[in-house]
Amino acid sequence: MTINTLANWHRLVKTRDIKGLDSLLSDKVVFHSPVVHAPQVGKEITTQYLSAALLVFFNETFQYVRETSGSHDAVLEFRVEIEGISVNGVDMIRWDEEGQIIEFKVMLRPLKAINLIHQKMAAMLRQPG
Repeated sequence: MTINTLANWHRLVKTRDIKGLDSLLSDKVVFHSPVVHAPQVGKEITTQYLSAALLVFFNETFQYVRETSGSHDAVLEFRVEIEGISVNGVDMIRWDEEGQIIEFKVMLRPLKAINLIHQKMAAMLRQPG
């Protein structure tokens, strides 16, 4: 059964439904972090990164401001303010025929925002489950 990947992603972001990641991510998903050099491969590690991101990024100021999509991919530009710093970035998402995400890449700017996100994400990922 094919799922509507973008609609499900937007719902997940709006509700911060971490459990929804399980059905949305492929077992072979590859996550590209703006602060980690090597791609992170697999559903478990990608779920950890995206779960932390849902808590760090998605506050009341978060908004997607532009969306470009095709049949199996999308680029979503976002803005958010975190601790007084304006963060601008893009989520680049690719999915397979079943609608499961197979690649998720995050890009951020400016450098001050990258440094802040690196600090906050590292703290989230170090916390015991």
